Amino acid sequence: MASTRITNLQAVKPPVLPPVLPHSTAAQGAVQMRIKNVQSSTDRLSQSKSMVLQESDLPQKPINRHRRNQSQHNVVVSGAALFEPLVELKEHLNVAKISESGKKQRKNWALMWTVLTSDQLLLYKDKQETSQKPGGKTDVVQLCGAVIEWTKEKSSRKNVFQITTNTGSEYLIQTDNCSTANKWCDAIRKTINSSTKDERGFPLRRSNSTEFLPRHSSLPNYGSASPNTKRQNPIHRRSINMFGSSKLKHSASDSADKNGVKNRLKKFITRRPSMKTLQEKGLIKDRVFGCHLLTLCEREGTTVPKFVRICLEAVDKRGLDVDGIYRVSGNLATIQKLRFIIDQEEDLDLDHNQWEDIHVVTGALKMFFRELPEPLFPFRFFQQFVEAVKIKESKQKIQAVKKLIQQLPNPNQETMKLLFSHLHRVLAFSKKNLMSTQGIGIVFGPTLMWPELDGGNMAVNMVYQNQIVEFILIESREIFNMDGK
Repeated sequence: MASTRITNLQAVKPPVLPPVLPHSTAAQGAVQMRIKNVQSSTDRLSQSKSMVLQESDLPQKPINRHRRNQSQHNVVVSGAALFEPLVELKEHLNVAKISESGKKQRKNWALMWTVLTSDQLLLYKDKQETSQKPGGKTDVVQLCGAVIEWTKEKSSRKNVFQITTNTGSEYLIQTDNCSTANKWCDAIRKTINSSTKDERGFPLRRSNSTEFLPRHSSLPNYGSASPNTKRQNPIHRRSINMFGSSKLKHSASDSADKNGVKNRLKKFITRRPSMKTLQEKGLIKDRVFGCHLLTLCEREGTTVPKFVRICLEAVDKRGLDVDGIYRVSGNLATIQKLRFIIDQEEDLDLDHNQWEDIHVVTGALKMFFRELPEPLFPFRFFQQFVEAVKIKESKQKIQAVKKLIQQLPNPNQETMKLLFSHLHRVLAFSKKNLMSTQGIGIVFGPTLMWPELDGGNMAVNMVYQNQIVEFILIESREIFNMDGK
């Protein structure tokens, strides 16, 4: 029966084109070439015979032919309709690839021979590469699911637009001619719209990130997508619903859990031990730094804090002739380490090699005085010392300052006496350590006294602070009744 059909087909005269393709001369030429090739092969004859069926014999549904045949002839046989491809553009453009699959790349501009097809943007190093095999192409930009937008932040050049593919790759395209840039941008945008019209399932990922971008948010008519689009991805919809339902369940139970949490917190707060109990059990230790001077001395059973005493002894032993003693700062990290050891009430040996820098010891001593809740010169005596140092007559000034010091609490008075006697010894080595009375006053003025409320001029107060310390240092023998030590 197959042989009978072939015989009958050979008897048929060359077919005449039906008037169903009137508006495309290119399609007519393609069909005529197809008919000419029919004569060379019986199989081709039978295939072309099927193309010239009468309208009554045409199927009601579209005939799906091989993609290669459709691309060769540019003809859709169903209903004898034609498909017109997008215009292909070819031109030299400046291209820079700044990201590949989400990984940032160094921006290097290059003049590329750019070819726009129906769904791709082909980038060649030069025009000659277009005649090579597909493997010779420099780069292929898939436009299906891509996003295109003008940009001014990514480059200082003019007429720059960016293409972001659905895999996260980013390309910058630029040309100096504004009209050419607009032409290419519009053509690529139309190609993207055409190629992604029925392909809504490609996720876009932000460059150098796992975060996905919204689909085609920068493309025109994005907001006018059909409401059936969401139904085309039931898997994502199900996952969103599952997440939403679980979230609602948790939020509904939160109100019940909050009351339980509040009740447990109230019980914990009411049952927690007091500070005194924790101190008695040794869980919380009283600190040295930041503790009130009177409280610290009462706890230690002394009139001068132990830390102050051992620091002064260490400086007397190996720091009186050190250049810039009390003026040069020590390493802050080492000072904090020393402070931590003191606060934890651990044994401290300042002769250890880790404290060999004497400036660490002097820095910790100055920090101790600065962090007192109330300075060595108590707040209520600040203005009285200022008025006393303003007295011009020397003897009256000495007596006024001496009287104020005798009114201080015993720990303040004894600590002050020990400190100034030490500073007097430092002053005796001024030729070696280069510390003068003025220098000591500048260092210890703001360290030993400051007003409780600094409502006045800070600079003026600092001047008085330095003068008071300097004057007490000079007259320390008479003020503290020293016997020449």
